[in-house]
Amino acid sequence: MSVFADLHVHTTNSDGEMELSEVPAAARDAGVSVVAVTDHDRLHPELPTPVTAFEGVTVVHGIELRVEPEDGERVDLLGYGVTPTPDLVDELDRIQADRKDRGRRIIENVEDRLGIDLGIEAREGLGRPHVARAVVEHPDSGYDEVPAVFDDLIGNDGPCFVARDVTSFERGVELLEDACGLVGLAHPYRYDDPEAALELTSRLDAVERYYPYGEEFDSRPVERAIADHDLIPTGGSDAHDDELGKAGLSKPEYRHFRSSVNL
Repeated sequence: MSVFADLHVHTTNSDGEMELSEVPAAARDAGVSVVAVTDHDRLHPELPTPVTAFEGVTVVHGIELRVEPEDGERVDLLGYGVTPTPDLVDELDRIQADRKDRGRRIIENVEDRLGIDLGIEAREGLGRPHVARAVVEHPDSGYDEVPAVFDDLIGNDGPCFVARDVTSFERGVELLEDACGLVGLAHPYRYDDPEAALELTSRLDAVERYYPYGEEFDSRPVERAIADHDLIPTGGSDAHDDELGKAGLSKPEYRHFRSSVNL
């Protein structure tokens, strides 16, 4: 399938490698006409409207928000067509303060364990990929691949990992519903219990149907969720680099998405 709309892309505003100004060229290189910028727990300050025409590419202002259900593992929500509300902005400010403190503690843990100075400082938007890349770039770290840093040091079970405080599922849905045109579940098959994650879609508008998992998966549960809860299918590459179009929507599917978001 030719990808017309890649609705899951990150920039340097969170833990991506692209500046917003680089997104149109990356989209054109991939033959993609629409990109949704969905930075982690942050709104992009250079996207003042829910959708923007940017150098011939349609850019949808989105967000990826980590939330925690009352029972079960944390999941990510994707909000599309953002018009910021004071309540959402306040919550994101709280999250970023926690992220900054968490980043500082992870950096300190890694530096103490490896006996090196990574040369980076905690800041809003900093995530574990930034720390992992700094480790790989350090000549004395002993690591030359980002996945190994996660496996050995900063993964969820790693010795340098620090958990962060996240928004509750119900509060996250409420905040995004007030600020966005559409709220969906991101990458359902990346969770330890995909079936439990998909049960949450009864409260949502959409689900990420297309995603580059890198392996075969049984699509029947997500198709059932779409049918049972009348969900809008979304899709995207979850790009943290400049390679777009690995997954996404066709042109007819994007038209269905766009009419549902009222962009």
